[in-house]
Amino acid sequence: MQPKFTIEIKNVVASGDLKQQLDLDTILKFSQGAAYRPQEFPGIIYRLKKPKTSVLIFNSGKIICTGAKSEKEAKKAIIKIVETLKQNGLLIVNQPKIDIQNVVATGELSGKIDLEKTAFILEKTIYEPDQFPALIYKMEKPEVSALLFASGKIVCAGAKNEEEAKHAITFLFENLSRKGAISHETLKTEELIEPQLIPV
Repeated sequence: MQPKFTIEIKNVVASGDLKQQLDLDTILKFSQGAAYRPQEFPGIIYRLKKPKTSVLIFNSGKIICTGAKSEKEAKKAIIKIVETLKQNGLLIVNQPKIDIQNVVATGELSGKIDLEKTAFILEKTIYEPDQFPALIYKMEKPEVSALLFASGKIVCAGAKNEEEAKHAITFLFENLSRKGAISHETLKTEELIEPQLIPV
């Protein structure tokens, strides 16, 4: 039986650049819930509730969004910040060019991965179970890194869009399943039988 798996986007990091200087002290005055400690970090940390993300604002005009669950959410968060700046009297000359920097996704498999066998099947892997429980795999196309755990979980990072992340995880599951590195766990026969009441 072919193991089933699910893919979930965990984090999308996006960046935008207004290409102008921003006065962070002024922005802080109308940014409720924002934090700015220049001696510790050079930017404002702004937490949005909708979409639920964290946005970093730098005086260079760069804006970085983390914690989004989709590319759409990440772009929406940056646009929302820019609109907030405008509404509070800041002269914003340019619309930011928004780029997706990183997509992190996970795959959950209803089975287990034989990591030792996987290390022989895939090229460019690092597997040292005494030091780290996962196998590290560097994929070339798309250019992503993946952590494979014996439990059947895969964590993929470095993708430039959601499709790349999904493609990478799907490729790994299908390739390893085809080559016998994934075992599908099923319940034992006795576990499937409903217990019978024994008369006393």
